[in-house]
Amino acid sequence: MQPRTFSLRAIAMPFALAVAAVCGIALAQDRYDVVIHGGRVVDPETSLDAVRDVGIRGRQIVAISEKPLAGTRVIEASGLVVAPGFIDLHQHDQSAEGYRLKAMDGVTTALELEIGPPDVRTFLDQRRNGALINYGTSASHPWARALAFGVAGGDGALVPPSGPATNNPATPEQIQRMQQRLRDELSAGGLAVGMGIQYTPGATRQEIIEMFRVAAERAVPVFVHSRGDRVESVGEVIAAAAVTGAPLHIVHINSSCLPEAPECLRMVAGARGRGLDVTTEAYPYIAGMTQINSALFNPGWQEKEGMTYSDLMIPSTGERLTKERFEELHASARPQTIVLFNNTQAMVDQVIANPLVMIASDGVSGHPRNAGTYGHVFSLYVRERRSLTLMDAMRKMSYMPALRLERSTPEARKKGRLQVGADADVVVLDPQTFRDQSTFEKPSVPSTGVRYLLVGGTLVIEDGAVVPGVAPGRALVGPPLQ
Repeated sequence: MQPRTFSLRAIAMPFALAVAAVCGIALAQDRYDVVIHGGRVVDPETSLDAVRDVGIRGRQIVAISEKPLAGTRVIEASGLVVAPGFIDLHQHDQSAEGYRLKAMDGVTTALELEIGPPDVRTFLDQRRNGALINYGTSASHPWARALAFGVAGGDGALVPPSGPATNNPATPEQIQRMQQRLRDELSAGGLAVGMGIQYTPGATRQEIIEMFRVAAERAVPVFVHSRGDRVESVGEVIAAAAVTGAPLHIVHINSSCLPEAPECLRMVAGARGRGLDVTTEAYPYIAGMTQINSALFNPGWQEKEGMTYSDLMIPSTGERLTKERFEELHASARPQTIVLFNNTQAMVDQVIANPLVMIASDGVSGHPRNAGTYGHVFSLYVRERRSLTLMDAMRKMSYMPALRLERSTPEARKKGRLQVGADADVVVLDPQTFRDQSTFEKPSVPSTGVRYLLVGGTLVIEDGAVVPGVAPGRALVGPPLQ
């Protein structure tokens, strides 16, 4: 029998194929759906601020590396800032156009938490599988109150019009119906209890406390537009939080407290220092916006607000009001938004710089804050005045809002961060050109400088333009009742 011989080449070929197969598997495992390459990566939770590559698979960030990563799609981010997408806790314009403007301003999540809609389930159903960015809402006390008084919500109004449902005290039975409505709305997915107390002046302090008790039952925050008495109204809601244990978020403290904003912020700091869960927000403009036929304009509004007719402007025309024009619009059943010039730049600057204040737009169509809040903060306070560092701004616009939401939904723990395991909600912006373009004369001009925006790993802005035909936005909803 001839001795058996073996070809070294025959042995080498299958070995080489095996090695190639193993390497191929490794390469496949190391290839990401999207890689953001060479950008200045900023994570406001860990204070990471360094050039890195970011690897994304599906809807999640799965790698942050000092070395280059391989991806099916590679976004060149050299010279750009890569940060968590901004979270707007206070966005009224929940339309497709509103979402487009938000995306151009770097926002990946826009929530209607101040007032809330008349019906949470309808709100969520209308946006499912069709939203450019993430969305969500609160359970609305003003609309629950209207329902308890026999007034149905609808017609596109942000708040119920002035009338018995806003101005009259409620009976104990009506308060109980409001509480049950809020429970039902939270069970439908509401993230918080939304209260516009200035729009329901008939609500007694006892009624306010009873609504806070519902929030405390579910361990969700109360988002409050306070009564309008500035220091006194902030004291009212801090007291309600103290006696019920409900977390409290005071919306737009800049316009709620006006010249008394510094003292209101000291009250927030004092409450927090004594263990209360109290947070606040502001928008960076000297004018507010609301409905002219709301209870805010009940008799005595000029003395209470320190304004007169000419401080009011119709956003679509720029018309400043007279007494006659005001009375005509205030008496109309048709909702009409109005711009109120009621603050000073010096006071706004002081509030925005305060470390307790997060950024939220209070976005309404017709006001420049709807399109430009985040670009305005960045261009004015980070780039031009340098009163905020880049990291300060990212904390105020992404991480702090995510922390506020953690009492409402576990999903918030994956937002507002740029870390492995976080949702791939990412803004890639040019720090030299990111700025607002909207003005009071042209309020719907989108911001510039957001080069790329990803929502759940899907590009919604590419090369500075909205990507057509994508709708990766998902609802943020409160936890189910245990």
